Amino acid sequence: MNNKAILVKDTDLKRTDTTRDFCTRLLDYLRQSNLHSQIHVVRVADIGVYEQGLVVKILPDKTTYVNVQDADIKRIVDAVFSQGQVIEDLVFKPKVKQHRIVLRNCGKIDPESIEDYISSGGYLALKKVLGELGQQKLIEEIKVSGIRGRGGAGYPTWMKWNFAREVESAEKFVICNADEGDPGAYMDRSVLEGDPHSVIEGLIIAAFAIGASKGYFYIRGEYP
Repeated sequence: MNNKAILVKDTDLKRTDTTRDFCTRLLDYLRQSNLHSQIHVVRVADIGVYEQGLVVKILPDKTTYVNVQDADIKRIVDAVFSQGQVIEDLVFKPKVKQHRIVLRNCGKIDPESIEDYISSGGYLALKKVLGELGQQKLIEEIKVSGIRGRGGAGYPTWMKWNFAREVESAEKFVICNADEGDPGAYMDRSVLEGDPHSVIEGLIIAAFAIGASKGYFYIRGEYP
């Protein structure tokens, strides 16, 4: 790749041809500016920025522009490559800090210590469920919370739990699916290894909600 390059990625997955069309118009303007032999245009799979429309990253200075429109092509090429300037209103400004929810304890507690988990507020939710709520109120609270499954369908959790609760059976089971069958997927592994008691607590609460007497963790064989 040339030292000077423009990386392009559309973070809106519903638009399939935007990146290709944008790159075509970008190349046309580079030819008009006699810069096409100096600047490489690359359609990439990931720039590390999401939900920001069409994203453009400039190399070698690594400036990233977001929500870029066709009308910005001339601005970017002229300002960056002809004048050496940065277009401030397009620059991606990441948040200084993320508010971690699922991974809030990872790296802060000993994952093998139940005492550490309890000292960070662990198992208080389970205590409330068993001591105050009961099955029906628990499911109602889950419904109000709007919590959904973390899979692709994003199915409402309360609905799945309620379906399972209403099934008449002498014995029920709840399973934590930690397989992560997609190649290179390790999101669940981070939670399981960094904060396992949070997963155990969640499984116990789910088991109580549906009336299950046993719970299982399905761990993929490739994890070790």
